[in-house]
Amino acid sequence: MPSVQIYSRPGCHLCEQLIEEIAPLLRSRARLEVLNIDSRADWRKTYDTRVPVVELDGRFICEYRLDRAALHKALSGTENEP
Repeated sequence: MPSVQIYSRPGCHLCEQLIEEIAPLLRSRARLEVLNIDSRADWRKTYDTRVPVVELDGRFICEYRLDRAALHKALSGTENEP
């Protein structure tokens, strides 16, 4: 099963909103991992003001707001198609 990572920060309203929006879309399609960027210096340096950032198995999907079309393409394996 694929894994969707959300790089987030506690207290971030955009992060909380995106997590609420994405969770139902992933049921039985992918595991959801919420990663606190403040728990690691390298994540904090990379994602500091960009949160939330969504990746699927390490591949960038979107940041700030959920891009449903990009997520759907990535989950269906069609992200490289026009």
